[in-house]
Amino acid sequence: MVAAGELTSFDGMVALDELQRVFPDAALADSGALENVLRIRDQAFTRRMQEFVLPSQEVLAQRLLSSRVELAELRRHLEDYHELLVRLRERIAAGSPTGASGTALLEFLDRGLGRILARQHDSLEASVIMLEAITAHVTVRPSGRQFLVEGQESILQAGLKNGAQFGYGCGTGTCGLCKARLIDGDVRTILHSDYRLSEQEREQGYLLLCTHTAVSDLVVETLEAGGPQDIPRQDIAATVRTISPLGPDTLLLHLQTPRSHRLRFLAGQSATLGLARPEGDCTASLPLASCPCDERNLHFHVARDRSPFAALLFAGACRNGDKVSVRGPFGDFVIGPRENRPSIAFFAADTGFAPIKSLIEHAIAVDQFESIALYWLATRPDGHYLANQCRAWAQALDQFQFATSVDADAAAGARALVRRTLAERPDFARCVVYAAGSSAFVESLRSALAPAGLAPGQLFTLTLG
Repeated sequence: MVAAGELTSFDGMVALDELQRVFPDAALADSGALENVLRIRDQAFTRRMQEFVLPSQEVLAQRLLSSRVELAELRRHLEDYHELLVRLRERIAAGSPTGASGTALLEFLDRGLGRILARQHDSLEASVIMLEAITAHVTVRPSGRQFLVEGQESILQAGLKNGAQFGYGCGTGTCGLCKARLIDGDVRTILHSDYRLSEQEREQGYLLLCTHTAVSDLVVETLEAGGPQDIPRQDIAATVRTISPLGPDTLLLHLQTPRSHRLRFLAGQSATLGLARPEGDCTASLPLASCPCDERNLHFHVARDRSPFAALLFAGACRNGDKVSVRGPFGDFVIGPRENRPSIAFFAADTGFAPIKSLIEHAIAVDQFESIALYWLATRPDGHYLANQCRAWAQALDQFQFATSVDADAAAGARALVRRTLAERPDFARCVVYAAGSSAFVESLRSALAPAGLAPGQLFTLTLG
C-alpha cells in the first residue's frame, strides 16, 4: 500500500493516525496489540544489543584493559618524542644559531611542540577505540580472509556470517571439525566442549572455533573449503519448523536441523528431501534458499507443480514437527574463488530465485563485488513472491540493482530480459553471470547472451524441474 501511494510514510515509518485513516475499524489501543508490539520490539532490540552487539562483561573488560595498555604505550612513545624535541631545541639555542635559517628552525620547533602539547584526542580516534572495544579483528591463514567478531558470537559464527568456508559439523563443541590453530591473540571459552584436544594439540595452540570468542585481534590457521568437492555429503533428520505461503502457488518450507548435526553447504547448492509415507518415501531435490551462515535453519521454495512432494505440502499432509530427511549438499552452482570479476549479475525465473537468493546473501556477506544485479522473470502471477526482499536490498545497498519482468513464455521472457540488460549495461562483458530457472529459460538465456562476449568461465546455470 505504501508503494501504491495508498499509505503515506516518512523515512520508512507509518504514523498511527495514517493507519487509522486507512483501517478505521482497527482498535489498536483497545485490543492491546500496540503495546504488545512495542514490548516485543523493545525486548528484541535489547536482546540484540546484549547478545550480538556488545561482548560479555569479561571480554569487554579485557578489551578495554588491552586498549588502555596500548594507549599508555603510545603516550610514553609521544613523551619520548617530545623530550627529544625539547633537548634538540635547547642544543640549537645553546649553539646561538645566527641568520634567518637558525631563527626559522627555532620557530619551526616551537610550532611543532605547541601542536603536540595542544593536541586533543579527536572523535575519530575515540570511535576507533570504542570499535576495538566491542569488536575483534580476525585474520585467517593461509586464505588471508579477514572478518570481525561482534558481541558474544563465536569465531565460527562470525566467520560463517562473513562468508568463510570453515570446516565444521555440530557447532556445539562435540565433533571437533572446526579445529584451528591460534597463531596470535587472546581468546575466551564461551561454550562447554565435549571434544577433547590432545596434549600435543593444546601445546601447539589448537582450539575449537565454535566454543571460543575473540578477546583481542586474532590470527588463526585453518583450511577453508575451496569448492563443492571439499564439502562432505551428509544425512540429517530435520524437523519441519513452518510451512508458510509465499504466494498462491509458492510455499516456504522451513526445516531445522538438530543442534548437534547441522548441514554444511555452500550458497547455491541443493539437497534431497524425503518424507516418510505409508506407501513409500516421497523425495524431491530442491535448491537451498537460505544462507550458509545459518546452517541450522534451512529454507526451500516449493512451487505448486505436478511433483508428489509439492502435492503433499500443498495438501497439508506435512505439518509442523514432522520429520524430513535431508541428504546433501550437491551441485556446483556456487560462487568460488575463481570469480575475480568486479560485477556479478543474477538471472532468475520464478522459483529459480531460491538458489539465487542464497548466492546473493553470500555475495553481500563476502563483499567482493563492486556491483550486484538481479533480473527476475515471472511466468505466473506470483512469480515475484519475494520482491519486497529484493527491494529492501536495493534500498539498503548502493551496489545492488533489481529489475523485474513478466512473460508467460519463459524462453521469450529470457530473450527480452537479456536485450534489456545489454542495452542498459554496456559493461556487461565484465560481469560473472548466474542463471537459474526452467530449462526453456536457461537455454534461451544462454543463447541470448552469446553476443555479449562472455568467456566460458563467466556463465553458470542451474536448471530446475
